[in-house]
Amino acid sequence: MASINSKKTLRRDLLLAVGLLGLGALVAIVSIVEIKAGHLDQMAQATPEPSATPAESKPGGTRPTTPAPEPARPDPAAVQEGAKPALPPAPAEKVAPPMEKK
Repeated sequence: MASINSKKTLRRDLLLAVGLLGLGALVAIVSIVEIKAGHLDQMAQATPEPSATPAESKPGGTRPTTPAPEPARPDPAAVQEGAKPALPPAPAEKVAPPMEKK
């Protein structure tokens, strides 16, 4: 009597497991189709090529970036004339030894 009940329970459990696996596969397929379809409406935009002329300055606007900003540390000649660097000197552990010439 116990064997008949266990066969019904086993069959029910297997059908439930197969149904859940099928439902999971269906959800995965639908998700993949949505992901693939969502990328069709997106296009890449090309960036404009840099020009040789500097950008026009606008009052109250942002700073133009084409000539590049000057470095924070002035060259040695400017330091001798009295210009002060905008940044403090680097800590000793961040300064590398001079490179050897080949």
